[in-house]
Amino acid sequence: MNNIINDGEIYKSSAAKKLLLYIIAIAFLMFAYAAISYVQTYADSIQPGAYRSFPVTGEGKVVAVPDVAEFTFSVITQGGKDLSKLQQDNTEKVNRAIGFVKSSGVEAKDIKTQGYGVDPRYQTSSCRQMPIDINSATEKVCPPPEIVGYTISQTVSVKVRDFTKIGDLLSGVVAAGANSVSQLSFVIDDQTELENQAREEAIGKAQAKAMAVAKAGGFRLGKLISINEGWGGPVPYARYEAFGKGGDGISAIMPPAPSIEPGSQEITVSVTLVYEIR
Repeated sequence: MNNIINDGEIYKSSAAKKLLLYIIAIAFLMFAYAAISYVQTYADSIQPGAYRSFPVTGEGKVVAVPDVAEFTFSVITQGGKDLSKLQQDNTEKVNRAIGFVKSSGVEAKDIKTQGYGVDPRYQTSSCRQMPIDINSATEKVCPPPEIVGYTISQTVSVKVRDFTKIGDLLSGVVAAGANSVSQLSFVIDDQTELENQAREEAIGKAQAKAMAVAKAGGFRLGKLISINEGWGGPVPYARYEAFGKGGDGISAIMPPAPSIEPGSQEITVSVTLVYEIR
């Protein structure tokens, strides 16, 4: 009887040990699987699909007519040492030119002083440095450069939203006292909507290319991993330069206004999409 009980206890003990070993083995496998999954997830988060991915690019373009013209005019005044008189003369001409621009319908927010400078003009001697006179033990030196006058310049930038007035403004500021007009360019004041249109076209082209590549390569597209964007392109512009002495007032008969054409501008957006391969 005791032998039967002992055998039963031994059997139960052995079965319990086996069950415990199975449980430990299953727990170990589950832990190993979880660890591998974690490592894979972490690796994908650092460099998702690095070995199973491919990029495609697409470009979208929108052509639009600029709605703002920009140009600068300057008043450059050169004279003697009477700096106060030069400043007064320069300021009067600049104010007269700005007044003309405002009277032509350009708002104050579109007129900006871009620069102001006062530069001395020097006169240097043509003499040469002489060696030391042995008898007098003195050195004959040339006089230092001397200020003989000043040059004052003011530069004002103007935005024009009514293109029918551009030619008259360019010739009118010269008649009003400006003696340099340059950097005429045409821009689009707010490109946001145009960029959105070009971006939508670029993404559509990139997606179509990705599907074509996947079909040709015999694989399925996975998730979109990343998207990078770049935009730009050449901006055509007209350049107009006029130099003169500047008028003493707005002439009753202004010089003929130049014919100005804004042309068109191209907004370009390029995108690069990176997909997983499945």
